[in-house]
Amino acid sequence: MLLILTALFWAGNAVAGRIALDDVSPFLLSFLRWFILLILLWTLYWKDIKMAWPQLRDRWLYLTLMGGVGLAGFNLVFYKAAHYTTAVNIGILQGSIPLIVLLAAYLVYHSRISIMQLVGVLVGLAGVIMVATGGVPGMVKEILFNKGDLMMAAACVLYAGYTVGLKSRPAVTGLVVFSVLCLPATLFSLPFVIFEILSGEALMPTVTGWYVVAYVVFLPSFLAQLFYLRSVDLVGPGRTGMFVNLTPVFAACLAVLLLNESFQLYHSVALVLVLGGLWLSRERPSRRTESAAN
Repeated sequence: MLLILTALFWAGNAVAGRIALDDVSPFLLSFLRWFILLILLWTLYWKDIKMAWPQLRDRWLYLTLMGGVGLAGFNLVFYKAAHYTTAVNIGILQGSIPLIVLLAAYLVYHSRISIMQLVGVLVGLAGVIMVATGGVPGMVKEILFNKGDLMMAAACVLYAGYTVGLKSRPAVTGLVVFSVLCLPATLFSLPFVIFEILSGEALMPTVTGWYVVAYVVFLPSFLAQLFYLRSVDLVGPGRTGMFVNLTPVFAACLAVLLLNESFQLYHSVALVLVLGGLWLSRERPSRRTESAAN
């Protein structure tokens, strides 16, 4: 349930970004989401952060990379890639995150990858491709890769690395870790906002823009990240990454409800494929465990 809500909030973030296309510039939006969270969380949980500091102090490099590169880096590269490539390419490439997560989890933690899990990944990826191509598989042959595609591929690697890295986070509550990660995420985003301002591309939030900022701060950034942290603990990084596949499906559904886009048959088929992939990729109890339970 936590992962389903996480995917839903992230899907809403994609729709919110479409709504705010002319209401707030992308780098500024990315900076504001982390800056406001930084102020909010450090105000509310300063005592908890202070108590946990002895355990966090020696992990400053880990926290900097996770917050700066994993959180802020993914958002910044993702938004920039959208200027150079198509939504079709982005949708397909984003579906590669679970594959990268499973491979990285295997390389870093020697996590076991079963044949059934690999089949689940491929089935879920088929659903993502169906959403991205609008139910026309032949479109895949027409895709031309450009620097935007390469940037999106890099963004996928960044977030897959963030997912795997959560397994090694300090032994403190997820809320404290996330609060601390907001600091490097904010600092990492700041130079990009300055560049955006100096280049004349910055767009200050309008009324609609502030609504979007409020949404991305409290749902995709705050609740979704906490749910994501907890989910890594509960089901591991590999299966957690699989649920990223739900995001484009939910985004399509939200687009129908909020943007008045039509719901096609391929959306239904894609949803079945993604949910089927999640079911196939689930961790199954071993025979020894089942025997002990009996």
